[in-house]
Amino acid sequence: MDFQISEDSAPSEFISEEQHRQLVGRPPATGAWLAGDPVGHRKFSEPFSMTLESGKQIQSARLAFETWGNLNAAKDNAVLVLHALTGDSHTIGNSGEGHPTAGWWNGVIGPDLYIDTNRFFVITPNVLGGCQGSTGPSSLDPKGREWGANFPQLTIRDQAQSFAILMQQLGIEKYVVIGGSMAGMHALEMTIEYPERISRLGVLAAPPYSTADQIALNTVQLEAIRSDENFAGGWYYDAKPGFGPHRGLALARRMALLNYRSPQELNERFGRTWQSQVSPITEQGKYAVESYLDFHGNKFVRRFDANSYITLVSAMNSHDVGRGRESVVSALHQIKCPTLVPGIENDRLFPISGQKLIAESIGGPLIGGELQIIQSEFGHDGFLIETQAVGSR
Repeated sequence: MDFQISEDSAPSEFISEEQHRQLVGRPPATGAWLAGDPVGHRKFSEPFSMTLESGKQIQSARLAFETWGNLNAAKDNAVLVLHALTGDSHTIGNSGEGHPTAGWWNGVIGPDLYIDTNRFFVITPNVLGGCQGSTGPSSLDPKGREWGANFPQLTIRDQAQSFAILMQQLGIEKYVVIGGSMAGMHALEMTIEYPERISRLGVLAAPPYSTADQIALNTVQLEAIRSDENFAGGWYYDAKPGFGPHRGLALARRMALLNYRSPQELNERFGRTWQSQVSPITEQGKYAVESYLDFHGNKFVRRFDANSYITLVSAMNSHDVGRGRESVVSALHQIKCPTLVPGIENDRLFPISGQKLIAESIGGPLIGGELQIIQSEFGHDGFLIETQAVGSR
């Protein structure tokens, strides 16, 4: 996989000219947003300190976040929308200066849309440990150097605590929280830990705990990053463009995509088609699905940080609403607010059995009266792509 693309090379039949232009040149050592980069639409929390589940302290942390709509005088129209593993605070809007990608939930949030910003004040923070403005491994530590491999281990519960701190800083005492995938883990933890603050809950395509199978899949991705010689034990920030841990991070992304999408979609979309007209049997060509994975890996390393990926995936591995509580079921039963639980029928990352357990175990009213099953050829990513099916719930 070549991460250097020249301006005069041609895009393929599966990659548009606009997408091709995004990949021209060598990628930087990290795709993180760094201090001094264009701020875009980001805002930043006040610095805060907190004690982590590990017992360690993190000092002077901050969260980057974006908002849409207006907070009313009573401060009771707030909706906290959390992002999945590779998302960020840019939930809606176009790509542009400071924002390498377009909003990941365009079509769901906005004026007169399903989450109507004429009525609601919507907040999305970049997760603690992330790489798009919030304190994470690519941020500077108290000594003025990137945290790198020294960034403390986080859990989903730690990150939920940081979101609660942000909402306190904003003076918002009661709010709706919505999250899908990793963000659904955060949303569950927030509602269990801070029940008096959450008025309604939406948990999309997320499990009540990470299974051994999911941890195993995650662990292989992390090893792909760590085994890249350019990872250098997590100390790669001074590397020249093109010499960061790009192969390992791109490989992790390619592995993850196989769980985000369904076999049906990949088979129907690509079949056994060759990339261009170069045979992968008699020549050094590629199947179209290989090229698709290459493209997404190449794109990903230009907007994400390898250490952040390790931090966030490791936090996902920690997810277990029953840890330190009586059981998973009893922890879920503590959720008393109205709760919406949609799941994607053919999700192979977080099978629908996990959402079924959540829906059957919560102690409050279930919106719609039952688990909301969404049909989607896209698999797990359906919660991001099927905006009408998701929004109408």
